[in-house]
Amino acid sequence: MIKGMSHITLIVKDLEKTSDLLQRVLDAELVYSSGDEQFSLSREMFFIIGGIWIAIMEGESTIPRCYNHIAFEIADQDYERYKEKLLLAGVELRPERPRVEGEGRSIYFYDYDNHLFELHTGTLKERLKRYAQRP
Repeated sequence: MIKGMSHITLIVKDLEKTSDLLQRVLDAELVYSSGDEQFSLSREMFFIIGGIWIAIMEGESTIPRCYNHIAFEIADQDYERYKEKLLLAGVELRPERPRVEGEGRSIYFYDYDNHLFELHTGTLKERLKRYAQRP
């Protein structure tokens, strides 16, 4: 039986640059850094973001840009603050997608290795409630 999510691993070219982005923008807590040691496929760092274990491993990231993404929930009142943090970090923001009223707002951004992230103000419960109302 699946107990829950264990972790998400992302391959990144520059551990330190991505570490800075995760900590500065997503309020990530660094809980491990392999330094120059290698216990896995390459050097790695582990973070906790919103209770989720995120691992970054050093390597050549060659993923194309697409809509596959990792979404983190934020409070609606923090929307502009996170948007400003992302702009200061120099990452590319993706245009907002059309939404129906009541499903929350989202900020989409690419990290330095083409991973797409979303900061979303809504919840699954709110979205299902809104979708049940039909247009």
